[in-house]
Amino acid sequence: MDIKEYFARISYRGSYDKLDLATLTDIFQHHIRAVPFENLSMHCGESIELDLEASYNKIVRRNRGGWCMENNHLLAWVLKTLGYDVTFLGARVYVPEYNAYTEEIDHLLLKVILNEKSYIVDGGFGMAYQLWEPMELISGTDQLQTPGIFRFVEESGIWYLEKVKRKQWIPNPSVSIASSHNVDKEVCCRVYLFTLQPRDIEEFRSSNARLQIAPDSLFVTKSICSLQTVDGIRALVGWKLTEIKYNFKDNMDLVEIRILADEEVDKTLKEKFNIILDKKLVPINSSRLSLF
Repeated sequence: MDIKEYFARISYRGSYDKLDLATLTDIFQHHIRAVPFENLSMHCGESIELDLEASYNKIVRRNRGGWCMENNHLLAWVLKTLGYDVTFLGARVYVPEYNAYTEEIDHLLLKVILNEKSYIVDGGFGMAYQLWEPMELISGTDQLQTPGIFRFVEESGIWYLEKVKRKQWIPNPSVSIASSHNVDKEVCCRVYLFTLQPRDIEEFRSSNARLQIAPDSLFVTKSICSLQTVDGIRALVGWKLTEIKYNFKDNMDLVEIRILADEEVDKTLKEKFNIILDKKLVPINSSRLSLF
């Protein structure tokens, strides 16, 4: 594992000798714009390993992406290698379909202490709820980022991450009407909850396994690949390609959706996400749960 090889993978050419917020943010943004959030291995007959070297080889050398336990595990190694103070935290993701948070920890995120301030660094949530900048760990304060307004709310030691979405303009609504909701108004969306209890990577092993086999797992019912761009996001869920341009006009996001034919999937993964799979992908999108 070589930090310079990682920087080449994310096309980062900046300096990294200073441990400051600007450098942390720059590295973080290069990561989320180069490394997709994806679970394609599961739908190619492969397993997702909770192993740092396996994640490194997959993301850096095979030019793939990963989910939270791969992306943030690798990102933690990068930041620790550079000298940052990094701690693993565990979160429970909010599931709108059930109007509840998951019962068990199913998301890995990072806390970074910098100049006596704590920041949440999460490069592994993907889709439209992906942070674009480290968030200062303060309660009740709106933190405006390009994707929208994020904020933490702390209650009795439990921290909640929320996002205020913009209005959305969908030129072809007939394609998306079955899975889109709340597109006519701003809405505050719950993302996940967490505590500041430090975690060890081994504590995520059971969750990493369960999410690959549980019938109600979002990752079992959907093949997902999303990538942040300089002004928005693109995502392939099953056969549905969604491209969002943030703040397209008047506090409104532009959402363009297209349903791909089977023969377009591999080409789209290569052209839009820079991914070439070793095995045949079997796309799936059998859950009604919207990711936007």
